[in-house]
Amino acid sequence: MALTDLDRNLLKRCFAQERGAWRDFVDRFIGLFIHVINHTSHARSVRMTPDDVDDLLSEVFLAILENDCALLRRFRGRSSLATYLTVISRRVVVRAIARRRISEALGHVDAHHASIEQADASITEVSRSADAEEVEELLADLNDRDARIVRSFYLDGMSYDEISRTHGIATNSIGSILSRAKAMMRQRQISS
Repeated sequence: MALTDLDRNLLKRCFAQERGAWRDFVDRFIGLFIHVINHTSHARSVRMTPDDVDDLLSEVFLAILENDCALLRRFRGRSSLATYLTVISRRVVVRAIARRRISEALGHVDAHHASIEQADASITEVSRSADAEEVEELLADLNDRDARIVRSFYLDGMSYDEISRTHGIATNSIGSILSRAKAMMRQRQISS
């Protein structure tokens, strides 16, 4: 589907910073963004609280507004605006989920009560105390199969089903592998 006249005019109004244009943009696409957040988190087996959804919604809008709406200005109209915004918002959500999983993997946030904001704070803390080399050392303690599964879940943001298909392992085995790996990583952090 091509760019509609309604969306073309809405973009022009936003770029010209016309009064009410941003409100109209938000009203038009907020439902789409919420759907993308919910669908992406569900597909990646991540529970979202209403506060998490609000935080991710803010991240999506900030990404769109960043650098004088640079992402919107790059839109060339070769698809519908909704399709383009779906791709943008999904990328923002996937990155946030990956940050959250990294934080959970390193044991800085309780997996069941973690908010995106807590995960971001934990990642800042982790980046001060551990660099990528240290994380790789932690993964090096795992056997190859377990390290691939941990990377797939925490770093690549894959769901249990995706890991099962990709690595040929039963879905019900993944949780115990991740728990064991998480315990090993925590123990290593405590002893170092």
